[in-house]
Amino acid sequence: MSEPQELVETRGDDRVDLLTNDANGDGRTDVWVSDTDGDGKPDLYQFDTDGDGKVDVTMVDLDEDGTPDLIVDGDGGLPPAGTV
Repeated sequence: MSEPQELVETRGDDRVDLLTNDANGDGRTDVWVSDTDGDGKPDLYQFDTDGDGKVDVTMVDLDEDGTPDLIVDGDGGLPPAGTV
């Protein structure tokens, strides 16, 4: 994720800054990182590993120590609106 990042707004009433990245250079966003509690540290990571526009892996760092505490593989969710 060394290229410039883009901040976008997500769905809902609260503003959540979301870092997005095209990790494989195909011109489509495939990584979403967000700070869900507003403390300035990322704690939610989502990846589209197969390029189909759906989230394949979600990682949550609940205690924000840099190590994911929860990994959901194959959740098939959609990325936040406006990021694909």
